[in-house]
Amino acid sequence: MQLVANIIVLSAIYALISCGYVLIYRVSRVLNLAHGELMMVGAYLLLMTASFTSNPMVAIPVAAILSLTMGALVYLLLMRRMTGESVLAAILTTIALGILLRGLIVIFFSAAHQYPAVPLGIHSSSVQVLPGARISSLSLILVIVTALVYASLFAFLRLSRWGLRMRAAGQNPLLAAQRGINLHGIYAMVWAIAMFTGSVAGMLISLDAGLDQTLIMIGLKAFPAALVGGLDSLLGALIGSLIVAAAEVLLIQYVNPLLADVVPFLILIVMLVVRPWGLFGTREALDRV
Repeated sequence: MQLVANIIVLSAIYALISCGYVLIYRVSRVLNLAHGELMMVGAYLLLMTASFTSNPMVAIPVAAILSLTMGALVYLLLMRRMTGESVLAAILTTIALGILLRGLIVIFFSAAHQYPAVPLGIHSSSVQVLPGARISSLSLILVIVTALVYASLFAFLRLSRWGLRMRAAGQNPLLAAQRGINLHGIYAMVWAIAMFTGSVAGMLISLDAGLDQTLIMIGLKAFPAALVGGLDSLLGALIGSLIVAAAEVLLIQYVNPLLADVVPFLILIVMLVVRPWGLFGTREALDRV
């Protein structure tokens, strides 16, 4: 049962991160390869707010708001200029952004392993979730937050006015613009939401396990989960995260722990060969990449 609990926790981590990949691609058709770095920046924003206040009820919401703001600014100040350019130009821009963010993090925060939970006075205890299976309390919170985020996103996209506008912008941006939808406003909102969800994942991981630049690797490993499910499907991101997490945990347990960083990309290669648009993705969407 402990293996099941580990799979659930890891799949929740990947799902919470991969929904950012899916949202940006689904609406703006941009493959954001800086998502792992943006997630890490969100965690460092928590470290920064924790240096000003020891109250987690203040530090965490302020860091989350800063993440939302930064996500919108990334689009408005940088990615908006890529509108109308080739897809490759947009992808290379996100790669350059990721490299820039890595350097800035080292300059301002250093590369040392840091613990945001210490100044906030947060302690993670062991919780029994299944017979014979225990996880940390912060891992349990992460699983709950992932479920709430996906439920909120499904409801937002299907029931709210802005959610319908996001779907319209993703399906036919020209027609959406002709109907009066502000595409740049929609895209900025999508980038803000994507960075917010990634930052929440980064914050919870850093509170549980500490914070350094290895967090980027976790963000990168969530990309195969998004592609396995389909880059334009939130449901696919959930299923893909479960598949990748299960394969990773089982191979670590029964084959070799050194495979942890290899398994997601092996699955990615297999999926690209067999079904490159993912389990729930659409062939048309991938062709546009």
